Amino acid sequence: MALNKVEICGVNTAKLPLLTNKEKDELFKKILEGDLEAREAYIRGNLRLVLSVIQRFNNSNEYVDDLFQVGCIGLIKAIDNFDISHNVKFSTYAVPMIIGEIRRYLRDNNSIRVSRSLRDTAYKALQVKEQLTRKHSKEPTVSEISSELGISKEEIVFALDAIQDPVSLHEPVYNDGGDSLYIMDQIGDKKNKEENWVESISLNEAMKKLSQREYHILMLRFFEGKTQMEVANEIDISQAQVSRLEKTAIRNMKKYLR
Repeated sequence: MALNKVEICGVNTAKLPLLTNKEKDELFKKILEGDLEAREAYIRGNLRLVLSVIQRFNNSNEYVDDLFQVGCIGLIKAIDNFDISHNVKFSTYAVPMIIGEIRRYLRDNNSIRVSRSLRDTAYKALQVKEQLTRKHSKEPTVSEISSELGISKEEIVFALDAIQDPVSLHEPVYNDGGDSLYIMDQIGDKKNKEENWVESISLNEAMKKLSQREYHILMLRFFEGKTQMEVANEIDISQAQVSRLEKTAIRNMKKYLR
């Protein structure tokens, strides 16, 4: 995605207006009175905000023009829903709206297809999460989201996992001005180390401390290379339960290996 373009969607980004706080306040008062010209001026005066947000999606393969258009939709939604009585800066309210709109667009256009029902469940969960966060000033638990929606925790976790964007092994995680450090650089290969046989003995002893179900799950996951969903289907439980049992088993093994 090239962000060094001067013109995006026919808009000369080098000549975008920059509104003062006073001008923003005056324009918004006119917007509340139904002034369409003031609304148009307010939108143009905040396009720089959209530009700053889409820079966060540098690693996306989407065209910058497309992301800019989607970001503008988020900006317009923020303007139409902004409540000045909350005494919050417009940018503070608008940025999450713009980001959310872009993320929805990227999820819907992901090459990995996710069923419509799963996406709907995930979007509802994210909306409730935003509402509860605003209401209680803290991030809600899965149980609270589940209670609000009347959907099981397992379904919510599965739906949210399904819409997560896959991460490439070639994704840069650090750059000090020289060579970039990629995710694949942080994945070690211990197969040929001399101490490998010692670790193998310790691992076998730790696995003997697990319950039969935990042992079976780890064998399927890490020795047979099956996904959590494949394991869930094989032992007839949900993918969320597999994930929980797997984490518990690994945590117990770590305690034993210390």
